[in-house]
Amino acid sequence: MQTRDIPAPTPAHSTLAIEATRIFDGERIIGPRRVEIRDGLITAVHTAGQALDATITIRLPPEVILSPGFIDLQVNGGGDALLNDTPTLEGIRRIAEAHRCFGTTGLLPTLITDHADKMHALEAIASEAMTVPGVLGVHLEGPHLNLHRKGIHPPEFVRPMTGNDRDLLLRFARHGRSLVTLAPELCPADAIASFVEAGLRVSVGHSEATAAQIAAAQDHGLTCVTHLFNAMSQMTAREPGIVGATLADDRLFAGIIPDGICVSPQNLKTAFRAMGRDRLILVTDAMPTAAGQIPFFHLQGRRITLHDGRLTDAAGTLAGAHITMDMCIRNAIAMMGASLEDALVMATRTPARCLGLERELGRITPGYRADLVAFDADVAVHRTWIAGRD
Repeated sequence: MQTRDIPAPTPAHSTLAIEATRIFDGERIIGPRRVEIRDGLITAVHTAGQALDATITIRLPPEVILSPGFIDLQVNGGGDALLNDTPTLEGIRRIAEAHRCFGTTGLLPTLITDHADKMHALEAIASEAMTVPGVLGVHLEGPHLNLHRKGIHPPEFVRPMTGNDRDLLLRFARHGRSLVTLAPELCPADAIASFVEAGLRVSVGHSEATAAQIAAAQDHGLTCVTHLFNAMSQMTAREPGIVGATLADDRLFAGIIPDGICVSPQNLKTAFRAMGRDRLILVTDAMPTAAGQIPFFHLQGRRITLHDGRLTDAAGTLAGAHITMDMCIRNAIAMMGASLEDALVMATRTPARCLGLERELGRITPGYRADLVAFDADVAVHRTWIAGRD
């Protein structure tokens, strides 16, 4: 048996054992444990002292925690690449690799509202994109949104849903666990049901929907809310809006951007207290500057500049976020009052449940895919594995 304490590539078809003093198993931090992996799956989790017949054993330093890998449902870009500019296999690979350095082992590359040609280009390579390590599906944020809540989305491409649009969206159901964000008040009544039946996840975002309209959309299969608080109807005294409906209804998951800019720390704390770790999902809404080097980029002709952690156009409109998943976890602890275990649930198990992958991802237990991350007490990432490969 080969034993080592330093990172080295894991050969295919080997039996790998990872030893850690502490493991977050998807529910709580336990330890010490040894995790056995073969052919991309976790085959056993042993207590300390049990012998393993492993080809390779990796011993993590005592201060390092082993956890399921982070899952991000909303990634517009990273590593100086933007999916809208590069809806290609190479563009997706670059984004996934950039975010993997910060613990993200599963993500949905996200295309925001654009010309239909961009959606066709993405659909044409989506099947190949599913072979990129970490890609779980794609997220189509728009174009069927409410112009009154468009945010940074270009108004010239926001449009009502036609039959051709619907057919195109349905084709994305063939590619992993893909998600579509739309304004339900402006979509055909049966569109959501047809998407869900085909296998898409449907989320509400950039919408003026009332609580009653959200309830009706839920009856058709809507299960998620895109970047809670941002670009949606707010809670008032006599109309709960999307925010109030989300906080109150246990059937809804919600992504939230925990950067303290897109959502205030007070509202982050309110959402966590109301929804808890089993419904609230940490997302980055990351743009090219995240895990990148260049402090600006262009979004459909508009220059977006990074200043003091804030991404805005010339008019001051927020354009996504400059954050990675390790930062999300640290901020959830600092701003929401979440424990490390709570924050990890919101970054692993809960997004897996939202995508319907709760029997495959988000836990360290036999039968689950070996998508893992090792990080220290500061949530600085030391190493990742996707399907047991690093």
